[in-house]
Amino acid sequence: MKINKMYSYGLLIPAGLIYALLFLYPTVMSFFFSFTRWNLTDWEWIGLANFKMFFEESSLLIGFKNTFIFAFLTTGLKVVIGLLFAVILTSQLKTKRFIRSVVFFPTLVSTIAVGIAFTVLMHPSQGLLNQTLGLFGINGPNWLGDPALAIYSLAIVDVWKGVGIATIIFIAGIMSIPKDYYEAHEVDGGNKLNAFWHITVPLSRPAINAVIILALIGGLRTFDLVWAMTGGGPGFSSDLIASIIYKQYQAGFYGLSTAGNVILFLMVALIVFPIFKFLNRKEVDI
Repeated sequence: MKINKMYSYGLLIPAGLIYALLFLYPTVMSFFFSFTRWNLTDWEWIGLANFKMFFEESSLLIGFKNTFIFAFLTTGLKVVIGLLFAVILTSQLKTKRFIRSVVFFPTLVSTIAVGIAFTVLMHPSQGLLNQTLGLFGINGPNWLGDPALAIYSLAIVDVWKGVGIATIIFIAGIMSIPKDYYEAHEVDGGNKLNAFWHITVPLSRPAINAVIILALIGGLRTFDLVWAMTGGGPGFSSDLIASIIYKQYQAGFYGLSTAGNVILFLMVALIVFPIFKFLNRKEVDI
């Protein structure tokens, strides 16, 4: 029995070493270097000075505001749209194969490529989007150049890019629901709308929770799409916390930007873990 246990633990050693090397060690070192002024060859301990400087950043309030707007907006849209697509793709609709290919395609394209493509499509005068609106007599807005609209334009693109993953998770959740529930509901005279609200939604709760958590973490940490499309502009109007941190790296403030990463890590943990606990208490068992 002891030999079997030792053998089982031995199989975990390679994965444990990789996890420690690629996650635990960098995490610990990030916390350490956040209290220093460092470069590639030297470091100096400065205590909490980096954290003080980070919170004095002029664009920080805008970054926090945009990050929360972006994260919660994209999460809500991915849940609603992803669940709608999942219901369609698990139905008997004849065109579901075409819809499936349209929904899943964006997940195969890199985020940078998506950002570049939509930057062209959303050009205020030459972009296909505004040219299409012009055919109907609508004067399209400056999607990425309007400070009041830029963050919402980015959110729309992020939802287009990520809703396919949410749909896959929802399809798995819906397919795991026993058909007996729907058959019994139909025998009792229920319609499809009632079946959706009283069977599909409650019994897909684990999938909904997974999408909420994954989408929320991704939204709070988003960087590449924003940098590819707006670079945080115009001005600081579409800056997120991650893009502010990257600008500090660019300016050579390595210790300051490391402190920003630690703050971002703690912020994500403090937001996601309570939501995770709350959602798990509400799960419905089949």
